[in-house]
Amino acid sequence: MLAILQGGALLTRSYMEEASLQASSALRLAVAALAGHLSRYEPLPALIADHEIIEELLRTPTEPALRQAANEYLKGINQLLESSDIYVLTPDGNTIAASNYDVPGTFIGQNFHYRPYFQSAIVGQQARFYALGTTSLKRGYYFSAPVEESGKILGVIVFKVDIDSIENSWRGGEYKIFVADPEGIIFMTGSPEWLYTGILPLDAPRLARTQASRRYAEAELRPLPVSEAVYHGQQLMQIAEGGTRREYLRLSHYIPEADWTVNVLLDTASVRTQARTTLVAVLLFICLAALAAAILWQRRARVVERLRLQEEARNTLEKRVEERTADLARVNEQIELEIAERRLTEQELRKTQADLIQAGKLAGLGQMSAALSHEFNQPLAAAKTYADSAALLIDRGRVPEAQDNVRRISALIDRMASISRHLRNFARKPNEKLGPVPLPEVIADTMEIVAPRLKAADARLMVDLEEEGLVVQAGPVRLQQVLVNIVSNAADAVEGLGNREITLSARRTAGRIAIEVGDRGPGVPAAIAERIFDPFFTTKGVGRGLGLGLSISYNIIKDFGGNLSVSDRPGGGAVFRVVLDSAAEVQEAAE
Repeated sequence: MLAILQGGALLTRSYMEEASLQASSALRLAVAALAGHLSRYEPLPALIADHEIIEELLRTPTEPALRQAANEYLKGINQLLESSDIYVLTPDGNTIAASNYDVPGTFIGQNFHYRPYFQSAIVGQQARFYALGTTSLKRGYYFSAPVEESGKILGVIVFKVDIDSIENSWRGGEYKIFVADPEGIIFMTGSPEWLYTGILPLDAPRLARTQASRRYAEAELRPLPVSEAVYHGQQLMQIAEGGTRREYLRLSHYIPEADWTVNVLLDTASVRTQARTTLVAVLLFICLAALAAAILWQRRARVVERLRLQEEARNTLEKRVEERTADLARVNEQIELEIAERRLTEQELRKTQADLIQAGKLAGLGQMSAALSHEFNQPLAAAKTYADSAALLIDRGRVPEAQDNVRRISALIDRMASISRHLRNFARKPNEKLGPVPLPEVIADTMEIVAPRLKAADARLMVDLEEEGLVVQAGPVRLQQVLVNIVSNAADAVEGLGNREITLSARRTAGRIAIEVGDRGPGVPAAIAERIFDPFFTTKGVGRGLGLGLSISYNIIKDFGGNLSVSDRPGGGAVFRVVLDSAAEVQEAAE
């Protein structure tokens, strides 16, 4: 009897450990989903705070036109990001602009100075805080950031995110998931009956700290009847529900940046039932084994019977081998199908990358359209003048001078055709293979394309090639696109500055060729340098770029087997560095 009890305890402990591993996986998924959902919105308040409309409003908060413009801007951003609310607070905590300005229960006119997210942001810190809205009575997670200008804090921008979708995904599953605040109050759960209950005693100090921040507004806080125990290193929690007490295996994960604790509960009734069932099965197996041993002992002398049993075992083994072979064949067939699907997916990814490259090129052409229009208008106007003058000269019998005008008109037409040819080659989708590309020719074509942009920015491009005959291993059209993107960005950076000189140099280094484009612009801050090559990331204003140029350029250079990087330039500005293989080195390695 003692052995049975010990065996049952060992089985229960084993199944508890297995259940703990499964619950740990569920806990990691819940934490990852929660952190991923909130991290999407964390950098947004700081980005919105840098918008000029928000800064102008906080400088002159009583200006009606600025208030209306800020309200419309916040409403548009809120709809685009599918967040809950976005609003602006003055240094005294009053709301002067909000995305819900035109609906009942708007935040405009409300004062939130008592909220911890305001108190942290007004002293220059970004903050995050979970609470039940005192005005909307809707739960949400708040991100806040200070609005600063020249070191002075003008106000606070607040971004509220809805969390109902996360809770909905927790309902009806095998696990009960809830999130508790530092005071032990449950504020997110897949079990609505546990909302605003405390798993820790709701003593006076806890209630006072909660009321000070008005985290849960006027919601009723009540204790959850729980008791906790430890079973062989596993946390167990008993909860009284509907007149009965249920036992759960509890796993917790503390998120320091949010000051939350995510908890996953697994009902131990199924674990204990499984342990008892296994114990009964083991006992039954032992009894059956003893009975079989007795039968075999009694029939030991029956050689024929033993041979028959051996034959049956051989047949069973052959059947299992056949079944296993069939299973392996099915697995191989499935693997082949998966390989085919992955190849198709890879082809689709390459096509998507090519489409993104083309989109970036067309976006660059769109940005140069105004400058190109000016570049074509000048030759056209000059050609019209020369034509009119030639007609007058012919009427007066001055044929040589008229012929000179005609030659000038032909030169102007050649110039416009050259510009058109470069743009047509730049816009065409590349189907080129990698091979030797003379760098001076690519740079010359690049200068033809960016000339209008440089002229519009009043910038000057200085080309310095260390030596002639620099030939890289690349594709000419795509390499040209990379240089056009980088030089155009440099023109954007120096536009309106005192020093508008851009340098483009190339030299050999360690068997490779390095191309550097430098400017004297504001440079690239360290926080931006880590993301500057990410898709759709841009520091330009709205409507001035898709954020694809540098990402596409980075991937093109990677396809060439090279590297694209950015660094600060001594004395101010930025340097973009493209490193490619020398065509000569590649050819020698192939031989």
